Amino acid sequence: MRPNQSNIKKLFLLDAFALIYRAYYAFIKNPRINSKGINTSAILGFTNTLLEVLKKQKPSHIGIAFDMSGPTDREVLYSEYKANREAMPEDIRSSLPYIRKIIEAFNIPILELEGYEADDVIGTLSKKAEKEGFTTYMMTPDKDFGQLVSENIYMFKPARGGNEAEIVGPKEICIKYNLKDPVQLIDILGLWGDAVDNIPGVPGVGEKTAQKLIAEYSSIENLLDNTNQLKGKLKENIEANTEQALLSKKLATIVIDAPIEFNEQELKSIEPNKEVLISTFEELEFKQLIDRFSKTNRDTIEPVSISTKKKNNSNQIDLFNQHPEEIEETIEKDKKQNLSNTSHNYLLVDNASKREELISHLRASI
Repeated sequence: MRPNQSNIKKLFLLDAFALIYRAYYAFIKNPRINSKGINTSAILGFTNTLLEVLKKQKPSHIGIAFDMSGPTDREVLYSEYKANREAMPEDIRSSLPYIRKIIEAFNIPILELEGYEADDVIGTLSKKAEKEGFTTYMMTPDKDFGQLVSENIYMFKPARGGNEAEIVGPKEICIKYNLKDPVQLIDILGLWGDAVDNIPGVPGVGEKTAQKLIAEYSSIENLLDNTNQLKGKLKENIEANTEQALLSKKLATIVIDAPIEFNEQELKSIEPNKEVLISTFEELEFKQLIDRFSKTNRDTIEPVSISTKKKNNSNQIDLFNQHPEEIEETIEKDKKQNLSNTSHNYLLVDNASKREELISHLRASI
């Protein structure tokens, strides 16, 4: 379901780390490395996403939410929350200062709150913006945000697999999970659990069973009050994990009353600082973006076409219109080149100086 696009109070809230990780892993087997040896996959990918939103969606207001380091209320409540996640890749960690600098140069506020996740910041600001007459788009692929959607709040899932970006509202969430109200997604997640966030849920209860139970009992609390109506192993599992089910529901609930103010003026979309952007792009060697920002304004900037080869634009990869598997298919086609169908020459590398020269040349060619 698509909202009325004529609403001029159009707020986009981006889930920074979800989009950064997505950009990084899209090219995990074919990373973008500049001549300085910096992996720029996450930086270029995230910048492309931002340009895509600004150009095509033209938000009147925009903000980008980050998780902060340090424990959150969920981790205090349950020490195993997200404990199974791997450490942040160093290439992403080293990209963050550049990404934050680019966001600041776009004059877009960075939204973060100690003790709260980006989800909570987005959830709170979405609900506050709704009261101020805004239509809000939460840009993230994370299914948990479905609990927040309303007639004025939507999920905006990034494009993938050659398809357009997907706008998800109450109707779509209710149909997908067999719900009467999107907020009941919290109850489904409480029963089902979430392996990504290490939310335990109830053993033996998967997505389909959780949907059936919430369709019949409306909430976890009502289900627990009526376990006498259940039978067999299901009854046994739920009664044995009452506290865990309630804990899981709490962990899955996105906070909508975090102590952060909705500042309409600060979120207003304005022109970027082109000088800082161009300077940063020069440092990162984003030549296409340098050229485009030097010639035109932000809203007409096209995202960079990312090619697997420096001097051949006939086989380009559109990071945000292709799924990673499709990207790999394109890369595999390139591998069919061989000595008999590709021009080449030989260099003798027989000392340390020539070896360093070759390494520099290869890095510059990526």
